[in-house]
Amino acid sequence: MQTGTIISLAVYFIAMLGIGVYAWLKSTDDSEGYLLGGRQLPPAVAALSAGASDMSGWLLLGLPGALYVTGLVEAWIGIGLFVGAFANWILVAPRLRQQTEELDDSLTIPEFLSRRFPTQAIPLRVISAVIIVVFFSVYTAAGLVGGGKLFETSFAGLFGTLPQSMGATDYTFGIWITAGVVLAYTMIGGFLAVSLTDFVQGCIMVVALILMPIVATMGEGGIGPMTNALRAIDPTFLNLTAGLTFIGFLSAVTWGLGYFGQPHIIVRFMAINSVKQVATARNIGMSWMGVALIGSIGVGIAGRAFIERNGIPMEDPETIFIMLADLLFHPLITGFLLAALLAAIMSTISSQLLVASSSLTEDFYRLFFRKEASEREMVNVGRICVLIVAVVSGVIALDPESEVLQLVSNAWAGFGAAFGPLILMSLMWKRMTGAGAVAGLVTGAAVVIIWIVNEWNSSFLGGEGIYEIIPGFAAAMAAIVIVSLLGKAPERKQPLDEPLHAE
Repeated sequence: MQTGTIISLAVYFIAMLGIGVYAWLKSTDDSEGYLLGGRQLPPAVAALSAGASDMSGWLLLGLPGALYVTGLVEAWIGIGLFVGAFANWILVAPRLRQQTEELDDSLTIPEFLSRRFPTQAIPLRVISAVIIVVFFSVYTAAGLVGGGKLFETSFAGLFGTLPQSMGATDYTFGIWITAGVVLAYTMIGGFLAVSLTDFVQGCIMVVALILMPIVATMGEGGIGPMTNALRAIDPTFLNLTAGLTFIGFLSAVTWGLGYFGQPHIIVRFMAINSVKQVATARNIGMSWMGVALIGSIGVGIAGRAFIERNGIPMEDPETIFIMLADLLFHPLITGFLLAALLAAIMSTISSQLLVASSSLTEDFYRLFFRKEASEREMVNVGRICVLIVAVVSGVIALDPESEVLQLVSNAWAGFGAAFGPLILMSLMWKRMTGAGAVAGLVTGAAVVIIWIVNEWNSSFLGGEGIYEIIPGFAAAMAAIVIVSLLGKAPERKQPLDEPLHAE
C-alpha cells in the first residue's frame, strides 16, 4: 500500500469524524434530534442518505463479484431492486412521513406500529425490536466483512506482522478499524451525522462507479475488444437471460420486495422535512440509484475482461473493485476509490447501528426500565447500545470465509418478509387489526429463518433454490389478511383517512 493511498484514506476518515462533531453540536440534545435529526433533512440529503444506507458494500463487492462469476444474468437483481425502490418511494414514503408525525411523533418503526395498533402495542414493540436487533447484527456483520476484505486485499501484510497472540491479521484489523470509525461518528453525532456522512459518501460512491468501469473498458481498448474477450470466455456471458429459469428470475427480481421492510431505509422517509418534499427526494434518489447500479454492473463485466486478458489470478471475485483500483490508478486515486468502498460499507453500517440502537433504547429501555428517563439519559443509552450492537456484529464477521452477498441476502429477506407486508398494509388498509399485525410480523420472520436453516433457498424441492423472501412475504401477507378479517374491525379515523400532499 503506497503512501498516497494511505493519505487519501486518512483524509476521508478525518472528514467523516469532522461531520460527526458538527452533528453533535447541532442535533443531539434530545431523542428526536439524535434518532431522526429533528425531522429536518433536506430532500437531497434524505435521498442520498436512503440510497447510500441501502447500497452497502454489496454494491461494490457482492454484486460485481456475482457478475464477474456468472455474467450479465445477475443484473436482474439490480433491476428488481430499482423497481422495488421506486415503489417504496411511491407507496411508503409520503404515508410514513405523515403518519409517524401524527401518531404522537413516533421516532421508531416499532413505536409507530404500537401507536397504529394500540391493542397490541407491547407485543408489536418487543417483537419488532427483537427482529431488528437480530437481523441487523447479521446485516452489519456483512458490512464489516466488506471492510475486512478491503484491508486484507489492499493492506496485505501490514497488520499481520503484529504478534499472532493479538489475533493480528489484515482481515480482523480491517473489521475493527471500519467498526471503530463508524462508531466514532455515529455515537457522537447520531442520525444527523449518519445522514450527512451518507450524503458525502453517496457522492463519492457514484463518482467511483462511473470512473471505474470506464477506465477498465478503455484499458481493454474499448467496448468492442472487451466484448470479444468476454465472449471468448463464455459466449453467453453478456446474455441477460442465459441459463435463466423461472425460479431463478423470480428469486432475483423479488429482491425489490425487501424495500418495504428495511428499517434503516424507510426511517429516512420519517426524517424528510415535509411530505411535500418527498417527490423531490424520490427523483434525486432514483437517479442516483440508477447510475450506481449501472456502474456496479459495469465493474463486474469490465473487470472480468481485464483480469482474464491480463492473466491476473483472482482468488475472491468479490474483491474485483479493489483489484482494479490497485492496478489501474495512481495511488492517490486508488485511495479515493477505496474510500468509495468504505463509504458504501460505512454508510450502511452506521444507519443499521443507529436503528438497532433506537429500538433497544425506545422499545426496551424506556418501555421496561425507565419510562421517565430524561432526554439526555436516552441519548447516552442510545450511544451505549450502538457500541453493543457493533461488537456483536464484529464477532459474527470474524469468519474470513463469509460472503458479503450471502449475509446481505439473508438479512434483507428477514426484514423484507417481517416488516414489508406489515408496513404496506398498516399504511394503506383500514381494516387491518393489531392481531393481524402481530401474526404477519411473526410469520414473515419465522418463514425466512426456517427457509435459511433448512437451506431451501439452495435446494428447493431438490432443484434450484428459491429466495426466502418470496415464501416469507407471501406467508406474512396472508397471515395479516386472514387474522384481520377474522377479528373485529378496528375503530380508526385519523390519520389514515387524511389525503396525502406528497406531490
